[in-house]
Amino acid sequence: MKFNSIAKLGGMVLLSALVLAGCGSKSSQSGSKKQEFTWQETSNLPTMDLSKATDQVSAETLNATNEGLLKMSTNAKVTPGVAKNYTVSKDGKTWTFNLRHSKWSDGTPVTAKDFVYSWQRTLAPKTASQYAYIFDHIKNATKVNAGKAPASSLGVKADGDYKLVVTLNRPQSYFKYLVANAEFFPQKQSAVKKYGSKYGTQSKYMVYNGPFKLTGWNGTNDSWTMVKNSNYWNKKNIKLDKMKIQVVKDPSTVLNQYNTDKLNAITLTGSQQVSHYKNNKDYKSYLNASTFYLEMNQKKDPVLRNANIRKALSLSIDRKQLTDKVLADGSVPARGW
Repeated sequence: MKFNSIAKLGGMVLLSALVLAGCGSKSSQSGSKKQEFTWQETSNLPTMDLSKATDQVSAETLNATNEGLLKMSTNAKVTPGVAKNYTVSKDGKTWTFNLRHSKWSDGTPVTAKDFVYSWQRTLAPKTASQYAYIFDHIKNATKVNAGKAPASSLGVKADGDYKLVVTLNRPQSYFKYLVANAEFFPQKQSAVKKYGSKYGTQSKYMVYNGPFKLTGWNGTNDSWTMVKNSNYWNKKNIKLDKMKIQVVKDPSTVLNQYNTDKLNAITLTGSQQVSHYKNNKDYKSYLNASTFYLEMNQKKDPVLRNANIRKALSLSIDRKQLTDKVLADGSVPARGW
């Protein structure tokens, strides 16, 4: 089946997003049983090492090829992932995840120890993970990350192969959303040790536990493919056989490739493209869970060290006029944090 989709992911200072999605073109009449989808990215894939990834492309690829305890679904809901269910203690500080018997792409089992190892690796000072701070609610996470406590003191323990117990410093109601993020995915210790410094630098230096396996990525190329993972526990509900990803950085080229059926989905850029296609039947709009911000140079201009000055500058911006008249690309004002 051929999917036509034009997507616009809004940006600048505001939270926003849009997408066009249509189905049914001449290629969908071919009778082919293979379900393939061609998507466009605007930048290359930097890494598949989830302990070090910080960008959107890496996060998208990790989410397609790997899976955490829980996973995000529609309407901001979390659904079972590697964990088939979980419980939270009355004081909100102990989370117990019961894992299903799932497998890595090499056929070996995914166990609670893979999560323990992954979280400890991310928090290890030598890993220098930029997202280590989101583990801060976990007992001793800050100390482990600062090198002031051993990794074994981290509040995450494997109770056998298929039960993971997490102890928090204090209740964190949104912890269920955090474990759905790539930073909390499992990592297979033997694979990390086997590949060493090459781990996560090419598709062949990885193992996967998600719906797809990454192929054809050598670390620097502008295209790669994700193929259905036959060892994924929920493979019967994965309809796509293959996803092809192509990096195209020029907005005009992107649009041309979409219109000539070389891409099934693209992102629209700027007010001109959006205004031209917003009445197209394939055009859809979605909110995008991204945060964009301006960082002021407080070192060069000391007056900006005053928080009230920075607040005043923020309050001076008419966000609705900025989104509707200046950006005019489907962005919407951010009304919360």
